[in-house]
Amino acid sequence: MYPMGPNRRTVLLGAAGAAVAAAVGGCSRGPEYGLSELVVATGPPGAVFREIGAKLAVLLQEALTELEVRTVQTGASLDNLYLLDEGAADLGFASLDAVLSYEADTGEGARLNAVGRLYDSFVHLVVLDGSPVRELSDLDGLRVSVGSVNSGTEFTVAEILEETGLSVETVRLDQAASADALASGEIDAMFSLTGLPTPAVAELAEKHAVRLIDLADTADVMADAYPEAYFPATLPATTYSGVPACPTMSIPNLLLCRSDLDDALAHRVTDTVYRGQARLAAQRPEAAQINVRTGISTGVVPLHPGSERWYRDNKPA
Repeated sequence: MYPMGPNRRTVLLGAAGAAVAAAVGGCSRGPEYGLSELVVATGPPGAVFREIGAKLAVLLQEALTELEVRTVQTGASLDNLYLLDEGAADLGFASLDAVLSYEADTGEGARLNAVGRLYDSFVHLVVLDGSPVRELSDLDGLRVSVGSVNSGTEFTVAEILEETGLSVETVRLDQAASADALASGEIDAMFSLTGLPTPAVAELAEKHAVRLIDLADTADVMADAYPEAYFPATLPATTYSGVPACPTMSIPNLLLCRSDLDDALAHRVTDTVYRGQARLAAQRPEAAQINVRTGISTGVVPLHPGSERWYRDNKPA
């Protein structure tokens, strides 16, 4: 069962652990910007963080020929926050709710800055079409994937379970493995917090009849509890083959960096994100949301001074 109680967030954050940093290794330091390589922490298989991170890394490598740009696969938000905090990554993606909790529980907010807000992720609760599950409460006692360890999905589902008091048998699988397990009947449902369309869910919907569970009431509960992080939203009918529109909630995603990242480098990274937006969107639809007007809406997470300078110099008319 999912851990409950006041220490749940601390347990989740602590679980990120030294093993992740050991597997990734530290960032190499050199004369250019104080770095010889730029490490981008992304996400797990089947997730948008991983795919959009790979595309962004290509753009960054083209723009920063003096550095080696390297991506690392992670569990997603919590892993990425830990790696940034430990100096094992220079850039990383994270959902805003995980960032807010990380900062509140570790007191390390000053070591993280934002390059900008990129796009919003949507909570998916997916079941096979023949499932008896019709609403969130029907999951009680069932076997449910809550995302990979230290992912944004795992974190957000933990928040949902805590606020609703629901008890499920949790399985921690990445997006792709969750879809496979649902298709084979190993689990009864899967949660996914990611952009639209989610690659793993899209592939599942192409091969099997699936349903999305209405989370309108859950969205209201979460928005009341954490109004700065959760917003009622709708998964559009055009997102997945044969799946109608479904109420849910959305969460902003940020591209983060270490606060000690060189100002000029942060400026160039920000410039690359926005100048490359069309190329990113051509490969990942979520990137169509990236724009200068919303980029500065990073909540309580301060913009890096180099990024802030870029926004100031490129204000929309």
